[in-house]
Amino acid sequence: MSSHEGVRSAVRAASGETRTRSKDRREQLLDAADRVIQARGSGVSMNDIAAEAGITKPILYRHFGDKGGLYQALADRYISMLRERLSAALLTRGGLRARTRATIDAYLTAIEEQPQVYRFLVQRAAVEDPGVAGEVANFVRRFGDDLAVGLLAEKQLSGLTKRQAQIRANAIAGMVQQTGDWWLDRSDVNRAKVVAELSSLLLDGLLG
Repeated sequence: MSSHEGVRSAVRAASGETRTRSKDRREQLLDAADRVIQARGSGVSMNDIAAEAGITKPILYRHFGDKGGLYQALADRYISMLRERLSAALLTRGGLRARTRATIDAYLTAIEEQPQVYRFLVQRAAVEDPGVAGEVANFVRRFGDDLAVGLLAEKQLSGLTKRQAQIRANAIAGMVQQTGDWWLDRSDVNRAKVVAELSSLLLDGLLG
């Protein structure tokens, strides 16, 4: 290896290490943001998040560009986690009824476990930043797409056309999201009751 090749190799290695450290640092800052949001609610300030991370607000922005960049990074993290849970629920064994209940319960459980995170994402970040609003809308559409694939694979719905599956799946995705928004501020309503009622309504429509 020539001296020039050695230098280039060292530069590439150093660049890779820098990117890895930067990515790790971003994850640490997102962890801090998650902690303070869950502890103090969706109204936390950027100063609150920076203080939790042990840095100043300008340094926080240096890693994300601006407030919108931080919002979008948080949205991407939350939505990815929720999609994983819903995808797993869609693979539940036991037939259509079991999968319907499991999918609705997975969505509502995510809200119940992290209500402040959900409020931050839907009621604040999506309102303040168009990029986050787009992320949320895209999530609902992707959820609808995943549901449509699942509906087409159901033996009990063998007569369903692709277009029918798409229409019904997107209606279901919107219904589940809207019900979750309503239920978020109804602490007196048991999650199991919401799952049972919504499952019954959806199954009546799908199998009726």
